[in-house]
Amino acid sequence: MGQVLLNNIRIYAFHGCMDEEERIGGDYIVNLEVETDMVQPSKSDLLEDAVDYVSLNAIVKEEMSIRSKLLEHVAQRIMDRILKQFPKVEGVAISVAKQNPPIGGDVGEVCVRLKG
Repeated sequence: MGQVLLNNIRIYAFHGCMDEEERIGGDYIVNLEVETDMVQPSKSDLLEDAVDYVSLNAIVKEEMSIRSKLLEHVAQRIMDRILKQFPKVEGVAISVAKQNPPIGGDVGEVCVRLKG
């Protein structure tokens, strides 16, 4: 068993419940952990035996480009798509963090984390 980790994926997106978040957008950081059996790709050295991190990154970027009111919703969409597209994946942990959220205080980020 092993993990493919994508750390600090920086994305500009338009998530949130407020109208200004839809118009102006904001900075997000996504971290992804994908659990998979790495015995075969470690022996074969073939990309088709592995969970391709380029494809994982593309999924994150595509799903983050679809507006959601809640970070939980976009995180679940990313997780569902990864589990559907990669049968070799046995588990996913994802965090989606909104940088400088408009919540009326000095908060660097708000973050949700899902595991499945």
